Amino acid sequence: MKIAIIEDEDIAAEALGAIIEKLRPQAEVLAILPSVEEAVEWLTLQPSPDLLFCDIHLSDGNSFEIFRQVEVKCSVIFTTAYNQYAIEAFKVNSIDYLLKPIKPVDVAKALKKHEELQHQALTQQLSNLNQLVQQPSQQQNRSRFLVKIGQSIKAVPVEEVAYFLAEEGVVFLVTHAGKRHIINYTLDLLEEQLNSSDFFRANRHLMVHINAVQEVKPYFKGRLALELHPKVNSEQTVSSSRAADFKQWLDL
Repeated sequence: MKIAIIEDEDIAAEALGAIIEKLRPQAEVLAILPSVEEAVEWLTLQPSPDLLFCDIHLSDGNSFEIFRQVEVKCSVIFTTAYNQYAIEAFKVNSIDYLLKPIKPVDVAKALKKHEELQHQALTQQLSNLNQLVQQPSQQQNRSRFLVKIGQSIKAVPVEEVAYFLAEEGVVFLVTHAGKRHIINYTLDLLEEQLNSSDFFRANRHLMVHINAVQEVKPYFKGRLALELHPKVNSEQTVSSSRAADFKQWLDL
C-alpha cells in the first residue's frame, strides 16, 4: 500500500507515519506534503498513491483547494482538529474523518475500511476483465483537435501543436505559428491521449511538444527553466522531481 500524507505539522506527520508503520509494516509512505502548493504539484506529477491522509488546515490555505485544482483518484482520510468540515470532506473521495489527536485505533479502523473498499473494487475489475480481453487494443493517440474559429470549426493536426497551456481553468491549444485556441480538454486527459515521445507534462499548467522547447536552463532548487517557441508570458519550469525524466525525454 502506497500512502501520501498532507500535513504541515512535522510532529503530527511523524506521529501518523509511525502509527501507519506499526499497523501496516508493508505500507510505504511516499511523501509528506506540508502545503497546498506542494501537494498539488506532487499529485499532478506523480503516480496516484493508494491512499491519502490529509489535514484540512495547512500553512497556505484550506486543503479542499487541492481537490479543486487536481483530480485525486485515490481514497482520502481527513485528519483535523475541527469537526465542522465533515460534510465537505465526504464530497472528495473521503472514506473517513479522524479528529486530532489521532489515535491508533481510529487509524486501524480507517485502514481496514480502505482495504475492504479496495477488495470490492478489485472484485468488480476482475468481473469486467472477460469483457476486455477479447477486444483489440485501440490506439489512444490523438491525431487532431477540432477548434472553433468564429462561427466555423477547424481541424488542427497534432503536428501543428506547440503546447497546451492551462490558465485560470481554461486550456489553450497553442500552435507552432502562435495561434491560440480554447479546447474542452483537461491536461490530465490530454496526457492520456497524446504520444509521450512527442509531448511532456512539464508541470500542472503545461504540456509541451518536443519541438517547442528552445532552451533549458538550471533553475532554483533543482528545477529547470524552459524557453519555448512561441513564447509564454508566464514563467514555465519543470519540477526537480521531473527534471531527470524531462532531460531523458529531450535526450540531453
